[in-house]
Amino acid sequence: MSAIVFDLDGTMVHSAPDLHAAAVRMLGDFGLPPLSLGKVTSFIGNGVPVLVAKCLGESGAADVSHDDALACFREHYMADPATLSRPFPGVLHMLHILRHNGYQLGICTNKSADLTLEVLKRLDLVVYFDVVIGGDSLASRKPDPAPLLAAFDRLGADISNGLYVGDSEVDAATAAAAHCDFALFSGGYRKTPVEQLQARYVFDSFEALTDYILTNKKTA
Repeated sequence: MSAIVFDLDGTMVHSAPDLHAAAVRMLGDFGLPPLSLGKVTSFIGNGVPVLVAKCLGESGAADVSHDDALACFREHYMADPATLSRPFPGVLHMLHILRHNGYQLGICTNKSADLTLEVLKRLDLVVYFDVVIGGDSLASRKPDPAPLLAAFDRLGADISNGLYVGDSEVDAATAAAAHCDFALFSGGYRKTPVEQLQARYVFDSFEALTDYILTNKKTA
């Protein structure tokens, strides 16, 4: 493989604590009770609009406008997107090694592009990526294959010689729809058992993923 595209939340970054904090603040602004970290984490994967809708639904907030709640959430999250978030152990070393070995790297996430870039900047990850495709970069979002196809296209890379790395059911479905090899991080935010997801490679550490990628390196 010559190009690697990564999901963000639950794959490269343990971002659930900051997403939870923004959700709690948003709910509080509308006089709604907080939700647990585990509950909000279970809502991650389909983008912030879906997360906000699920938070409102869980709180029984039938009279709160989704648009108002979404704007409120984005304001809180953009102001403080990475205080509690951290790259998973081994991510930074992996990115350094992959760049050193000439891999093209991209991000394909359902988080909006502006929020994605803000998180990447604050965690000093943005320098490693040539392309960032967010949930609002195209008319469709994952699991539609279009965002992943666009990421490889903008990298100038052949998706048949690439790898998508993610942690969730949405990521597995996206890779399958795009006919792209998929590596599943077993330590992310998925809810489905690993054996029920279609993956070329399953890993529990980024050291293992690095070894796998380098061992399977091909020329484009």
